[in-house]
Amino acid sequence: MKAFAYVNATNEKEALAALTGATRGRLLPMAGGMDLLGLMKDYIVSPERVVSIKNLDQTIAGADGGLRIGSAVKIADLADHAQAKKLYPALVTAAEGVGTPQIRNMGTVGGNIMQRPRCWYFRNEEFNCLKKGGSRCFAVEGENQYHAIFGDGPCHIVHPSSLAVPVIAYGGRFRIAGPNGAREIDAGQFFQLPNANLYGETVLQPDEIITHVLLPAPGQRSAGYEVRFKQSHDWPLAAAAVNLVMSGSTVKSARIVMGAVAPIPWRAQAAERVLAGKTITEAVATEAANAAVTGARPMSGNAYKIQIAKTAVKRAIMAASRV
Repeated sequence: MKAFAYVNATNEKEALAALTGATRGRLLPMAGGMDLLGLMKDYIVSPERVVSIKNLDQTIAGADGGLRIGSAVKIADLADHAQAKKLYPALVTAAEGVGTPQIRNMGTVGGNIMQRPRCWYFRNEEFNCLKKGGSRCFAVEGENQYHAIFGDGPCHIVHPSSLAVPVIAYGGRFRIAGPNGAREIDAGQFFQLPNANLYGETVLQPDEIITHVLLPAPGQRSAGYEVRFKQSHDWPLAAAAVNLVMSGSTVKSARIVMGAVAPIPWRAQAAERVLAGKTITEAVATEAANAAVTGARPMSGNAYKIQIAKTAVKRAIMAASRV
């Protein structure tokens, strides 16, 4: 790891001051360090200054019928929060599945949302891939069993955040602070496909940070489901979060978001249209799950993801219908 300066900001104002003038990769914020330290040890990033933002807001509070979650909240604290469990079960399910107990007790909500891709070509300093300024995505002709089946490249990463998927399903927003003040952005507009931003994954500027996740009042029924190789310390192979607004036993509207299948959390709008106006049965859930993978374009080693993505969507819908 290369030498770097360290700034322990005690609040949001100090953190923003320390990041002022940041250019890509030169000054970087760090919360729990679960992701950034690994990137630095592998020489994927070598910042001149690391700014600790672990002292940003660490509270979860009710707000306008929903929740206001500080970005420095530990993932374990989110998973144990009584109001979150009651109102946002898909978010809590995702939080409970992150890493190991040690990681959940160190990692933060903001850090999970902002973590960089887990693609082994991106993480290996020997491969100068597209995201690092190279000329090609090595996954196209290489080992691609964990890569995207949506998005059409040119980079075939999958989005690594477990928490971002249900946040988008719930219609959440992010509060972003920077040198020009604070702004809010819809979580579904925050992440960018690689053809829009090859070197980053979000609309965040180098001198901006996420300070809060803002969740509106949820639909009456919601659930999440993840498919993994193993249940401990693993990223999902496919995930789904479902948020339903009901009129009696009929679905008035639905939001369905898939994870681990595209470079961004992938909104399954075709599946949402299948559910609208219907009572959920297993047949309806199957129809929606089939619609969710319309347009999938797998590579040589990841066609299996189509089936498990359908499974995740169907089981999330059925779980939500039983709430």
